[in-house]
Amino acid sequence: MCCDLIITSFCVDFCSIMLTETPFRPREKLLEKQRLFQSIQRHTYLKGPMDKLTSVAIPLALAASSLYMIGTGIYNMSNGIGKKE
Repeated sequence: MCCDLIITSFCVDFCSIMLTETPFRPREKLLEKQRLFQSIQRHTYLKGPMDKLTSVAIPLALAASSLYMIGTGIYNMSNGIGKKE
């Protein structure tokens, strides 16, 4: 009985807080971003201003560095460089 009263009062307080809380962004900015992302005819992961850096450049840099390290390892193994005795 007491637990139901506490849960009910919490729910009422929580609901009133949610109705009075201000949004994180103004509605105009949200609609502007929505129009921008819906108008661009690219893939979703490439629509933002910094998305080419995070979706293309960083994976290419990681792939290039890993290929360099693999090539160095193969060269060292084939020439016997860096062996522990």
